[in-house]
Amino acid sequence: MSENMNDKDEHLNVRVVLCAASSYDKKYYFNRTFAGLPESVKDELHILCVLFTEDIGGIFTIVFTPEGDVEIETQCEEGDLMYDDIGCGLMIKEVRKKKQELFSSLSIYYKVKILHQDPGSLLDQEDEDGVNK
Repeated sequence: MSENMNDKDEHLNVRVVLCAASSYDKKYYFNRTFAGLPESVKDELHILCVLFTEDIGGIFTIVFTPEGDVEIETQCEEGDLMYDDIGCGLMIKEVRKKKQELFSSLSIYYKVKILHQDPGSLLDQEDEDGVNK
């Protein structure tokens, strides 16, 4: 990468954390870059992250990919016998299913606000994919 890389283009190559929770230090993190999200969405994300770590353990993170898609990541400290590997997989599958609309909306928000994509084309694409019908 060039030393003169423009800060506004930095998002093109990195995963951006939206929010995270840790069962180890009982903390929740929300990226202030997204302070413009509605309070109800921020509350829903907070609850989702904290409940996940209370049930499964470890660290739960919601991130945006460089393309603007939403992904869920989990990890645990080495030797953490309380971390539920099997429950983790099941819970992630359930969260993805139940929160599909939220994640889709967050992805559109990121693509418009951060990646500066055309909102009309994103909504048209969702209609074609059958997601927003």
